[in-house]
Amino acid sequence: MTAIKHALQRDIFTPNDERLLSIVNVCKAGKKKRNCFLCATVTTERPVQVNVVKVKKSDKGDFYKRQTAWALRDLAVVDAKDAVKENPEFDLHFDKVYKWVASSTVEKNTFISCIWKLNQRYLRKKIDFINVSSQLLEESVPSGENQSVAGGDEEAVDEYQELNAREEQDIEIMMEGCECAISNAEAFAEKLSRELQVLDGANIQSIMASEKQVNILMKLLDEALKEVDQIEIKLSSYEEMLQSVKEQMDQISESNHLIHLSNTNNVKLLSEIEYLVNHMDLAKGHIKALQEGDLTSSRGIEACTNAADALLQCMNVALRPGHDMLHAVKQQQQRFSDLREQFARRLTSHLNSVFVQQGHDQSSTLAQHSVELTLPNHHPFHRDLLRYAKLMEWLKNTDYGKYEGLTKNYMDYLSRLYEREIKDFFEVAKIKMTGTTKEGKKFATLPRKESAVKQETESLHGSSGKLTGSTSSLNKLSVQSSGNRRSQSSSLLDMGNMSASDLDVADRTKFDKIFEQVLSELEPLCLAEQDFISKFFKLQQHQNVSGTTTETEEMDGGNLSRSYMSGVPQTVSSEKDMIRQMMTKIFRCIEPELNNLIALGDKIDSFNSLYMLVKMSHHVWTAQNVDPASFLSTTLGNVLVTVKRNFDKCISNQMKQMDEVKISKKSKVGILPFVAEFEEFAALAESIFKNAERRGDLDKAYIKLIRAVFISVEKVANESQKTPRDVVMMENFHHIFATLSRLKISCLEAEKKEAKLKYTEHLQSYVVYSLGQPLEKLNHFFEGVEARVAQGIREEEVSYQLAFNKQELRKVIKEYPGKEVKKGLDNLYKKVDKHLCEEENLLQVVWHSMQDEFIRQYKHFEGLIARCYPGSGITMEFTIQDILDYCSSIAQSH
Repeated sequence: MTAIKHALQRDIFTPNDERLLSIVNVCKAGKKKRNCFLCATVTTERPVQVNVVKVKKSDKGDFYKRQTAWALRDLAVVDAKDAVKENPEFDLHFDKVYKWVASSTVEKNTFISCIWKLNQRYLRKKIDFINVSSQLLEESVPSGENQSVAGGDEEAVDEYQELNAREEQDIEIMMEGCECAISNAEAFAEKLSRELQVLDGANIQSIMASEKQVNILMKLLDEALKEVDQIEIKLSSYEEMLQSVKEQMDQISESNHLIHLSNTNNVKLLSEIEYLVNHMDLAKGHIKALQEGDLTSSRGIEACTNAADALLQCMNVALRPGHDMLHAVKQQQQRFSDLREQFARRLTSHLNSVFVQQGHDQSSTLAQHSVELTLPNHHPFHRDLLRYAKLMEWLKNTDYGKYEGLTKNYMDYLSRLYEREIKDFFEVAKIKMTGTTKEGKKFATLPRKESAVKQETESLHGSSGKLTGSTSSLNKLSVQSSGNRRSQSSSLLDMGNMSASDLDVADRTKFDKIFEQVLSELEPLCLAEQDFISKFFKLQQHQNVSGTTTETEEMDGGNLSRSYMSGVPQTVSSEKDMIRQMMTKIFRCIEPELNNLIALGDKIDSFNSLYMLVKMSHHVWTAQNVDPASFLSTTLGNVLVTVKRNFDKCISNQMKQMDEVKISKKSKVGILPFVAEFEEFAALAESIFKNAERRGDLDKAYIKLIRAVFISVEKVANESQKTPRDVVMMENFHHIFATLSRLKISCLEAEKKEAKLKYTEHLQSYVVYSLGQPLEKLNHFFEGVEARVAQGIREEEVSYQLAFNKQELRKVIKEYPGKEVKKGLDNLYKKVDKHLCEEENLLQVVWHSMQDEFIRQYKHFEGLIARCYPGSGITMEFTIQDILDYCSSIAQSH
């Protein structure tokens, strides 16, 4: 085994800088016996690494090779199988369990012992050695003994240890000092031995000399201890003497501390008193202003405002902990509360009086504004009240209940005032629209007649304007009251023949101006009131909003919503809602009055809805640009919905009239009334909606109307008995095409092309149908010729047919000499003249088309004669030039 160990050290481990410490010959348990060696090795370089290496003999020779290596730090368990009986089996637990059988129990025990020693020396790792005899493992010993054991183990384990660099250098120096160090090793060893003996003697002498010195040192230490004892005795006596002095000094220090603490407390107390006096002392002038200050003059209002701000600062002073427990502070706070309550009552009473007085003052000036269509100016009242704006802010911050009461009172007084002003204003507007004023009638008496006027207005509210020809008239009541408006037409046919009169244009222009003036008066009134409410009641109205509200919030009995009157200052959003609700309460009559005025305008003339839609849309657009959620924007938006409904109703009425139109069976149709009405509507709408914001609504109405016109024209044409269907279609679609071409309505381009196509088709159809009658026999003859050719008879063989021979052809041609043809054309011209209406002036157009069609038929007949009767010499008894002369003379004669 020793020879194998040296061979393995030389061949395998020395090249890898490793030293072999223990070896055991093993084979795997339970398998075919193939021997190998487990080797315990350490590296020669530091840090030292301990490995367990498996070495086996090569199959191709007698040399050994390294197969597997495990680091000892990966070893977890060493299982010797039996600690009492001899058993060559053992297990090593690395990443998995390796079962081995040693060649002898002695080798197994030697290898396990070496593993235990390497673990103790290099790793100090907890490796479990189970089923191992306690005698085999060395137990832990004290440090000194452990070092000796470790040294012995090292001697047993380390058979050879290389010299380090320092040792090599020292040996070289000694060998250089001895000439025979290399040539005579024994002499060199003797020399070293002698020198060692000399050193040992010197060490012994040094030890003996140091013993005397130690005895002397011990004596000196004893004397030093005696001196220390004497010094301690003296220090004790000194400490007893100083104890009384220390007690006296402690008493003095404590007295000084109390004095300093008293001074500090006095300074702090003075600071607290000064703080309370400076911040909670209200000047006598302020107190007098709060109790007796003049709230009517500007100087008195300013003094009261300053006093109220000073009082608010005193009441809102930040008290430090404990201040509220002081009796004087409580007394002062109670005094401030009484002053606040007293001044709040006085301010509230005064402002209520101002509100009431304003209502009386405005009522006295109401009559002078009733003559003209203007609303009273509230700017002086707003200017006077804005002097109290800071006091209102103070009241809002200090007594929200009284602030809320003032707000309600203001809304109550002003709503009644505005209601009188606005109703009178709208009555003037209605009178100017209808012209129902009487001579000598004074507008100051209007409130007494209010119920009668309201009854008339309400009667208009449920009625719908009816389109009458080129314009819509008033109903019977309105016609009788105006006295100067033309009466309704007796029938829709008569209405279709009427044109817009100068009176209609003047009435519509007057209505447009009045309606615009109404909106122009209401808009600054509402904006001025809203701006005043925001400034006077200190409510923020300007902020970004995510959407607009189109429905007006209803208020119960004039009370604001409790969510906005909760007794605490509101957020920006709720304050904005509060402004809108206040405006809704104050101007609650605007929306119904506007709706009544709109109903009246629609009753006067349904075309007025066009004017109202444009004007109202513009004002809504302007209001929404300023504030989409404001009262004005919301109210005008709601009214705009009503106007849009009236506009849609106007369109529906026109379409309904088209469906219900009836034509006379005894007279020619001509241009249908609803076609003329559409022309008037389109011309009026284009003039009104030029550059308007709601052009899309008009375009949608155009589409609906033009489709209804197309359908109704075809319906009337099919029902017409006096006038041919093609004439009705031709004339009306020509009129529609001319209207659309003149107005250049972009959304009706497709309908314009369709109207032109229908006009062209029916013109051609009418011409072809009419021309078949003047040369009826000749027409029938050549139709028979074409039928024979269509049946398969050759064209040159048609003359051999008995009914279509040359003799028959000459007989038919003789029936239509030039004179007869001219007579037939003259009769045709008269018939066409009877069919066509004068308004559209299509007679010459139709006659020219008939001339061209007649010449085309003439050429067609001549071509058939040339092909079917070749060489016969048969010709018509008139020429193309004759046809041109006939047509020209007939047209001139008529």
